[in-house]
Amino acid sequence: MGASSKRVEDSSDISGDETTVTVSTDTRPPLEIHRVCLPPQCTTFQKLRDRVAEIFFPDDPLYKFKNQTLCKKLVLGVQYFFPVFQWLPDYSISLFRSDLISGLTIASLAIPQGISYARLAQLPPIIGLYSSFVPPLLYSVLGSSRHLGIGPVSIASLVMGTMLGEMVSSVDEPILHLKLAFTATFFAGVFQASLGLFRLGFIIDFLSKPTLVGFMAGAAIIVSMQQLKALFGIKHFTSKMQIIPVMSSVFKQTKEIGRLPKGLNPTSANMLNFHGPYLGLAIKTGIVTGILSLTEGLAVGRTFASMQNYRVDGNKEMTAIGLMNMAGSCASCYITTGSFSRSAVNYNAGAKTALSNVVMAAAVLVGVSVSKILLQVTRPNTLVLGNILGTQIYQSFVRYENALRVPSFLILGVEAPIYFANSTYLQERFAVLFNSIEIFSYAVFLNSIELFYRIVRWVREEEERIQEGKETTLKCVVLDMSAVTAIDTSGIDAIHELRKTLDKRILQLVLVNPVGNVIEKLHHSRILESFRSSGLYLTVGEAVADISSSWKALP
Repeated sequence: MGASSKRVEDSSDISGDETTVTVSTDTRPPLEIHRVCLPPQCTTFQKLRDRVAEIFFPDDPLYKFKNQTLCKKLVLGVQYFFPVFQWLPDYSISLFRSDLISGLTIASLAIPQGISYARLAQLPPIIGLYSSFVPPLLYSVLGSSRHLGIGPVSIASLVMGTMLGEMVSSVDEPILHLKLAFTATFFAGVFQASLGLFRLGFIIDFLSKPTLVGFMAGAAIIVSMQQLKALFGIKHFTSKMQIIPVMSSVFKQTKEIGRLPKGLNPTSANMLNFHGPYLGLAIKTGIVTGILSLTEGLAVGRTFASMQNYRVDGNKEMTAIGLMNMAGSCASCYITTGSFSRSAVNYNAGAKTALSNVVMAAAVLVGVSVSKILLQVTRPNTLVLGNILGTQIYQSFVRYENALRVPSFLILGVEAPIYFANSTYLQERFAVLFNSIEIFSYAVFLNSIELFYRIVRWVREEEERIQEGKETTLKCVVLDMSAVTAIDTSGIDAIHELRKTLDKRILQLVLVNPVGNVIEKLHHSRILESFRSSGLYLTVGEAVADISSSWKALP
């Protein structure tokens, strides 16, 4: 049979003379039967190798290195491990303009978020600000997302504070609580980076839209409920996150509605705790918060990448987020990731590259909002007081030249509220006297920076003056708090740390005349219990007279 055949059919009408001729053309090829073949022979090892390559290396990361020169391979290698070098060579002024605007915009959000989320984690507010500086810088170098805004997030902060708070009180043992927070952050980073290094980025594919919506809705409800504590000023609040215990605490503690308190990263590597009975707690907290923060970061990165039609490498994201948390744990930062709110603001503000995180970090460090606070309240007026001869009045040497120093006493007057904004400056002055990294770290991390340092500066200068003049040894530091109109937990921590620091130098600390609002907060914090016997007086004159007489009574 040929390639085609033609057939002529003759059909005649038996009742007529007409004849119909039909020509049929068939161009179909002849039917060919194929044999079913088996797959090529493969060993079990080959099958396993192909399967692993399909799961962990679907993007074939080595493909771009084929048939390239050694120099080009080195360039591609650097770009692969440090994505910043992929877009940096083509960076332009127009891109910088967009990143600058978006970076400054998210900085205005990062400052209040950092403070509030740190409190949610039961950490000093300054830790939240520190966490908005170092991690974003590292992510801008290692991350593959153009729009991810890095910083503390609500749900991870809440979970960390809850898990650590169940075992260690942030009020009774603040130093241990802070150490565990840094250690948990380190282990979270190790866990996250390990997922990236082992090429487990395909996990991101399981984050469906319904899952993300449910995750964010649940997180929003939990965080909102926990904020009721600060909103209503409730002191005795449940640490649980379920709705029934939270609402029960709100309605049972209606008598406590009170007022809201006012108010370059130091190293924390020496505070990481890799031994002791709480190591398991730190590891568990790190893994749980690491999973939560990684879920949010990857989900946010993928969402905005799909909107701009570019790809986010899940493995690089895991590695970048993990490494930035490991480094952050050594730089006074706690768990951070890509934030939904910051990223949304970053995206809508027109961010083009990860440089917006660099701008944000710089703005948080030398930013307008912080500068305004610094100019207004970060220089509390602290004065050395002396006795007006023939009276029980003590005034500043600056105003009264005839004021006399009292032997063995250093009398200081603080003429400003003691709270977060001015706690940095004074602690800096203390570092000059105490060249101890441990004491410096404790003071910084307790947010008692300003007051702590300045008073120690006066102690140092007084001891130098006494040594030069060969006068009576300094024995007591009197803190006149008559002009201190407000104090918060950071200021209370400052006094607590000052007491411990002076005790180590065998110096007595005395508080004089705290006003009603201040003494009430000191009373609730239980810090007054350590001052009751001979550390709390109504006037400076009574304090000097009573302490002096007690010294004379000693053998």
